[in-house]
Amino acid sequence: METESHSVLLVSHDSKIISQISPFLLPPMFDLTVTSDFNEARRLATDRTFNIIIADSGDGYDTDFAINVADSSSTVLLLVPNENFDEISYRVECYGILTVTKPFEPFYFYNMMKAAIAVQYKVQILSSQTVKLKAKMEEIRLINRAKLLLIEHLKMSEQEAHRYLEKEAMDRGLKRTALAEQIIKTYQD
Repeated sequence: METESHSVLLVSHDSKIISQISPFLLPPMFDLTVTSDFNEARRLATDRTFNIIIADSGDGYDTDFAINVADSSSTVLLLVPNENFDEISYRVECYGILTVTKPFEPFYFYNMMKAAIAVQYKVQILSSQTVKLKAKMEEIRLINRAKLLLIEHLKMSEQEAHRYLEKEAMDRGLKRTALAEQIIKTYQD
């Protein structure tokens, strides 16, 4: 089985934090991008999708960046000082942000990275399911619109319109959505 690479953005003003974390995030398992500039990190996060974003909150109260990127599909880990952990963790957890105390033990950080990877897999599965559901909803919307037009213009019942769509699509070798689009183009006001 091929090892999957996880793209990671690490943002910290503290070179010590960067030097502690970087050895955990080596290729081929991780594709690491490091910056100490939060404006640059915003640009990077806008231009590219990262699986995991690790943000160092500095004194603990600089959480804006983490909150801003939390609405992306990235799993966000926020590093916060131990003395502010409970307060900040409580404040950012509603955004889906995982908090990690600093300083941290290597084993603790390793386990948090494993948790972030697991969360990222779950996000990918849910995103895929969401895309499929949106496509199905669009298909239903198109077919219902076509049925409504058949009912209005050809005075069919709902069952007759449904049967017509099914049979006509099969007879013509078309998908129901393609036939529905043709009907909509024909009868749309």
